[in-house]
Amino acid sequence: MEMPLSMPGVEELFAQSHVSKVKVGGFDLDGVLRGKYISRDKFLSAAQDGLGFCDVIFGWDCADNLYGSSEFTGWHTGFPDLQARLDLSTLRAVPWEPQTALCLADFYQRNGEPLPFCPRQTLKRIVARAESAGYRPQMSAEYEFFVFDESPASAAAKDYRGLAPESPGMFCYSLLRASARSEFVHDAMDSLAQIGVELEGFHTETGPGAFEVAIRYTDALTAADRAGIFKATLKEIAARHGLLVSFMAKWSADMPGCGGHIHQSLLAEQGNAFFDSSEPDGCSQTARSYIAGQQQLLPEIMPLICPTINSYKRLVPGFWAPTTTTWGIENRTNSIRLIPGSPKSSRVETRIAGADACPHLAMSACLAAGLYGIEREMRPTAPTVGNAYAISDAPALPRTLSEATDRMRRSAEAVELFGEQFVRHICTSRDSECREFEKAVTDWELRRYFEII
Repeated sequence: MEMPLSMPGVEELFAQSHVSKVKVGGFDLDGVLRGKYISRDKFLSAAQDGLGFCDVIFGWDCADNLYGSSEFTGWHTGFPDLQARLDLSTLRAVPWEPQTALCLADFYQRNGEPLPFCPRQTLKRIVARAESAGYRPQMSAEYEFFVFDESPASAAAKDYRGLAPESPGMFCYSLLRASARSEFVHDAMDSLAQIGVELEGFHTETGPGAFEVAIRYTDALTAADRAGIFKATLKEIAARHGLLVSFMAKWSADMPGCGGHIHQSLLAEQGNAFFDSSEPDGCSQTARSYIAGQQQLLPEIMPLICPTINSYKRLVPGFWAPTTTTWGIENRTNSIRLIPGSPKSSRVETRIAGADACPHLAMSACLAAGLYGIEREMRPTAPTVGNAYAISDAPALPRTLSEATDRMRRSAEAVELFGEQFVRHICTSRDSECREFEKAVTDWELRRYFEII
């Protein structure tokens, strides 16, 4: 197939990298990058006309179990195709896979309308809302994760118990530990940069085999794309080194959990809308309203930022994760941390989100709640000074996925921000997750009740 003339940049990339196949895919509700390899000719055709993609990817969970009660798709609909439309601005070569490129897709309904719960489409809608108010959202994600000296096969054979961490001991910010794995660290930073995901930092965290990375900030949609590509790609890179990466929110009761903190600012005509030199700590009234909106609404849309049963095991006092809706200035015990600085660096960090969240939905939740606060000129509570865990009367976050889902289902504000169909489908998906857990017989139950009389 000849290269269409209406694809600037594609011809050059294909020629330089001798592309013969392209990995195309999109993100599901759990942030899983669902896709396939297609030939060069199929890609060129799909770039013009789109391609079919079975809608089951929005009807099942991360383990491919059907939701069971979905209105959208199921045995009752026959699982027809959605239309996947390629976003050519995301096309990039994959240096470690010869003659291969990667391109992300957005999902559309059969009537041509955007799929209301496609994560990329959701974030686009919220960004458009910000832009209509005169703001350009800037975001980035930082991820904590654990690295094991295992493979997917060895971890499954051990039933995910007794796994060997990449290194022993608690060595946060240890250059020695990071340097000992320099081949992995350098390969990760260099490979990700080559695929357009620049890491500003890569260091060890607290826990055996624990690491954290900070992804460079950019516009909101690109930031979410980078975050999703980072998580998928890091697993590929780790496998080349005989390692296994987990973004599970809380893999051990004895270890801190894995956060997926989201950094945010809004650019306006005059610059960073979160900075005002005349205000204390340079924190503008816009930033305070943004924080207030998150304080009020994030507890009602938590399934978007804490989407699994395990997410809520991370939100416990004293383990570097928030438990209440408090905020503070340079205070990591709060859900929302204001990071004051220069007009360039002043920003808000939302610390509730876990590493297990779909980045597009998590960023959508943060941005939508913040804009809600700005639109209503809301005011936050007084900033927390000291230990937020010690504030007994602070409003608590939902403690379980079931509670969080019920709150979202009842939230008029969630419907206002995301639409009724979106809320209904997200809640259906999380109800299914809860039912799967309720059917499970855990190790704790066996140890506690096996010999009960």
